[in-house]
Amino acid sequence: MAVEEGGTPRSPEAKLGMQVEDLWDVMEPQLSPTEKLNACFESIPVSSFPSAPSSEFIEIKSDTTVAEAVKLLARHRVLSAPVVDFEAPEDASWIDRYLGIVEFAGIVVWILHQSENVEGSSVFESAMKASEGDISPSVAAAAAAAGMSSPRYKSINPDSPTATCGKFFETLTASDLYKNTKVGDISGSFRWAPFLALQKSNSFLTMLLLLSKYRMKSIPVVDLGEAKIDNIISQSAVIHMLQECAGLHWFESWGSKKLSELGLPLMKASSMIKVHEDEPVLQAFKLMRQNGVGGVPVVGNDGNKAVGNISIRDIQFLLTAPKIYKNYRSITAKNFLTAVRSYLEEHQRASSPLLSGMVTCRRNDTLKEIITKLDDMKIHRIYVADEGGNLQGVITLRDIISKLVHEPRGYFGDFFDGVLPLPANSRV
Repeated sequence: MAVEEGGTPRSPEAKLGMQVEDLWDVMEPQLSPTEKLNACFESIPVSSFPSAPSSEFIEIKSDTTVAEAVKLLARHRVLSAPVVDFEAPEDASWIDRYLGIVEFAGIVVWILHQSENVEGSSVFESAMKASEGDISPSVAAAAAAAGMSSPRYKSINPDSPTATCGKFFETLTASDLYKNTKVGDISGSFRWAPFLALQKSNSFLTMLLLLSKYRMKSIPVVDLGEAKIDNIISQSAVIHMLQECAGLHWFESWGSKKLSELGLPLMKASSMIKVHEDEPVLQAFKLMRQNGVGGVPVVGNDGNKAVGNISIRDIQFLLTAPKIYKNYRSITAKNFLTAVRSYLEEHQRASSPLLSGMVTCRRNDTLKEIITKLDDMKIHRIYVADEGGNLQGVITLRDIISKLVHEPRGYFGDFFDGVLPLPANSRV
C-alpha cells in the first residue's frame, strides 16, 4: 500500500482501504471474512470512491458521429461514455439528460451489422453506394437505422468478403454512413449492459456486485442535486484501489491466498471462448458480443496454446487505422495482431497491452500478484497457463470480486425498477 512517512496513506485509494480496515477491526469475530467484508463495503457510500481522472471522464453528445466517438474513446483510453441528449433543457433530470451509453461493445455490433446482410439487403452496400454518390446519405442512414433495429440478421460467414477483406474497413470509415451516423442512434440499440447509474448514497457493496455479478463494465454515479454524473467507476479503477490496499489485514486475509486455494480460475479450459489465429478477426468480436465477455484469447492451430489476446477495446484499431489492413487478403486474428503490433511500434506506443504479448499466470500465484499484474499492465483479464503454455482458464475482475464479497439474498429488491431508464429504441 502507498504510504507517506509516519504510516499515513498517500493515495485516495489507500485511504479508502483504511476505512475498510477500521471497520474490519471492529466486526464481530464470529463472522467469516466474506461476511465481514460484505458488512464493511455496505457501510461505505460510493461517494467515497476517488473521482475518475479528468482525462477519463468524458461525456459525448448525441449528435456526435460514430467516427468522432471512436476517436474520443480511443484518445481518452476508455471503453464507454455516457451519451447526453443535446436537445435536453438545462433543468432536465438526469434520466432525461442521458440517453444511454456509447461503448466499443455497441460499436462492434453496429459494425457487424454493416458486414452482414440484414433481411436480405446489405446495409454495407447502401453505404458504399452513398459514398459513391449513387444514393443520398440520408437514405443510407435510414437503411442503417432500419438494420440496427432489426433482430433478424445472419451470422458472420468466415468466407464472406465483407467479413474478411481489408478494404472493408477502409471503405466503411470513408463512407458517409460512418461519418454521418450519430451515437444517439445506437446508444440505446446496442448496449451490452443497461445504462444504470448509482446515487452517491448507494453502497460500495452495490457497486462491486454490479461490476461482478451483473457484468457492468463501468458505473456512473449521479449527483441528484446537479442532475449530472458526478463520477464513473470503472473496472480498472477498482483494480487499482485493490492494489493500493495491499498490506492491510482485510486485504491480506484474502489476497495472500493462491488461486488454487480460492478455486480460481472459475471456468475450465474446455469452456473458454477462444478464436483460432486463422479465423476472421470479426469472429473474435462477434464471440465477445454473443458471450458477454470483454476479450478472447487467440490460439494456434493446436487449439490450446495462446498466441495473443484481443479485447473489445481493440476494435478501435480497425476504425482509427484501417489502412494498415489494406494489403491483407483476409484480416484474420493473426493478421490483426501482427498489423497492430507493427502500427504501435511505429507510433512508439510501448505501453499498449498488445505490445506486451500474452499476459499469463500460474495456479500457484497469489491473488495479490494477479491484482498487481492487472493494475501494472492496465488490462482487464489474465490467462492461467501451465508450464507448457497450455491455457487452463482466465481470471477477470468479476472472478476476483466474487471471491471478495457475495450478494445477500434479496439484496437488490426493487432496486432496478427505479434506476433503469431505457430509451424507446432499446433492445436490452
